[in-house]
Amino acid sequence: MSSIDQAVQTHLNNIQKKTGKSLQEMAVIVKKSGISKHAELRAMLMRNQGLSYGDANAVVHAVLHSDGKRLAENKSMEQVLDGIFSGAKSGMRLVHEALMAQISKLGEFEIEPKKGYLSLRRKKQFIMIGPVTSKRLDIGLNIKDLPPAKRLIEQPRGSMCNYIVRLTDPSQVDAEMLAWIKFAYEDAG
Repeated sequence: MSSIDQAVQTHLNNIQKKTGKSLQEMAVIVKKSGISKHAELRAMLMRNQGLSYGDANAVVHAVLHSDGKRLAENKSMEQVLDGIFSGAKSGMRLVHEALMAQISKLGEFEIEPKKGYLSLRRKKQFIMIGPVTSKRLDIGLNIKDLPPAKRLIEQPRGSMCNYIVRLTDPSQVDAEMLAWIKFAYEDAG
């Protein structure tokens, strides 16, 4: 079992401990809801089961078998990126490449493809990278207590990331951005 698979299983086990419901019981709740869209299922689990965003998201992925691993099955990383940066979002690939060129200098990490973004992990996820619009790439940082900065958008407690940084141009991959990523990288493991 890869460290990513192990982390997912640990996350699901912790959700079961918190809720007292097994994944199979959660699957029944999801299927009986009559809802088919991921975001709507996640919102329903947050509302009705008291799950955080990340926990509800993990349950929906597990029940629907819609995690990035299955989406990326039998595809090269280049093919995965072609899918994420397709159509109107293709212009954001240059920002992504500038960012990844710098992140790769930090050391070893795993890349877990998701439907519309990449999760970068060590012992835990340290950042998420994905195009949000044709003109913007968002970086989700998993690090607590960064000093306030104009570009850092703090996220509500329980969100998948603690901070979001919006990039629109490769020139924004600067020393400040890389320092935040380095803190997150070191904290993850």
